[in-house]
Amino acid sequence: MPSSKLVPLVLSDEERRILEGWSRRRTTAQGLAMRAGIVLACAEGGSNTEVAQRLRLSRNTVRTWRSRFVSDRLDGLSDEPRPGRPRQISDDQVERVVVTTLETTPTNATHWSTRSLAQQTGMTQSAVSRIWRAFGLKPHRVDTFKISKDPFFVDKVRDVVGLYLDPPAKAVVLCVDEKTGIQALDRSAPVLPMLPGVPERQSFDYIRHGTTSLFAALEIATGQVISAVKRRHRHQEFLAFLRTIDKNVPAELDVHVILDNLATHKTPAVKTWLLKHPRFHLHFTPTSSSWLNLVERFFAEITMKLLRRGVHRSVTALEKDIRGWIEQWNTNPKPYVWTRTADQILESLAAYCQRINDSGH
Repeated sequence: MPSSKLVPLVLSDEERRILEGWSRRRTTAQGLAMRAGIVLACAEGGSNTEVAQRLRLSRNTVRTWRSRFVSDRLDGLSDEPRPGRPRQISDDQVERVVVTTLETTPTNATHWSTRSLAQQTGMTQSAVSRIWRAFGLKPHRVDTFKISKDPFFVDKVRDVVGLYLDPPAKAVVLCVDEKTGIQALDRSAPVLPMLPGVPERQSFDYIRHGTTSLFAALEIATGQVISAVKRRHRHQEFLAFLRTIDKNVPAELDVHVILDNLATHKTPAVKTWLLKHPRFHLHFTPTSSSWLNLVERFFAEITMKLLRRGVHRSVTALEKDIRGWIEQWNTNPKPYVWTRTADQILESLAAYCQRINDSGH
């Protein structure tokens, strides 16, 4: 129950309109957007603790901005002045830089640089740079994303995450996938070792000696990896890898396999084999959702620590190094711990989709 000392927070129509604008507008500083969201949530009712739990913030944060708003209304949500030299850049100039960065592009480029935006706004390049840092703006960077169109996306997320967070008894849960097209690359000149002040140096060009594929099954409970290195990745190789898993997992345990929707995982031959081995249960991740398979984290590890800078003069040498690396991994495996619930994932995705819709693209 709310404390009897808690001052009720009632908004006027104008205050609500302004706060909702602050919380939605893309050009609003993240701090101000958060404070507006706190006040709007408090106006709906509930104690500071309840609001903090809803917004996933600390109780002290909610109490601070609730009190500031009750005392000073909208003015109370602004940052308090700090000691130091008076500001040389006005709020209007800051807003112009932020809005221009977020909502426009230069005529001769896909994104602004500090130099081009300084010329556009009549400010110094260092001033633009400081504003970008303050608002976390990095126009030179771009991240990629892909939203799954799988009609059973929600069901598959709940199924896979359920296995991570609450694995079944008397069973092992394995994350399975193939890392295909691993190239045996040899540099055209010897690698120069690292020296004080000088990084290791490799020639820009290289010689290809062929490719191989790594089949891996990561056990989520222990981090142990069952693996096989094969020159091809047809359904025949996948079937052979299933047999390898079958030999390595104690016969009294069920086997739950998390894997993607690759066609070689669903051929009639694979389905026939599964019917003859009822202890195997396949759990498919949604399409375009490789991030849901923890074995991808293992592939990232072996790529970073072995493959990316490795030099191999033959596919045989590459395969030997891969087997040796995994053998060493299995002497001291470290399981990857999944922490997010299915509800948290779906809520984040819904919020991201809403941002895409609000972007106007």
